[in-house]
Amino acid sequence: MSEMSYVLFQQEQGALEFVQMPASHAYQLSALNLRLHKELSKLTADNVPKLPRVIAEFCNLDLHDESLSPIGGLDYVNELERTFASVREGAYPLIALLTEIRALQAQLEQWYEEEDLL
Repeated sequence: MSEMSYVLFQQEQGALEFVQMPASHAYQLSALNLRLHKELSKLTADNVPKLPRVIAEFCNLDLHDESLSPIGGLDYVNELERTFASVREGAYPLIALLTEIRALQAQLEQWYEEEDLL
């Protein structure tokens, strides 16, 4: 099995989320999150989602709090895609952001297929 990494996110209210990603794609998720935050203020829809902020990327995760568990990368990106697809706006930058989300989604699907994990 290929090496996995983790991307740490923090919600506005302080809650932490750990997303397990293929090491080869962790940076892409971090960069996507930074881009989404940069563009969120340009959206004019009334249902613009609140996104956690990326805090860190790391290779090993040893959680001692049983209430926390990593989220699968493909699950996280699928939910991100559903969230942004539901935004009621049909112009740039939403279309560009959805394209970026879907590109990472397709890459992850291909990675999981190649690893026989789907």
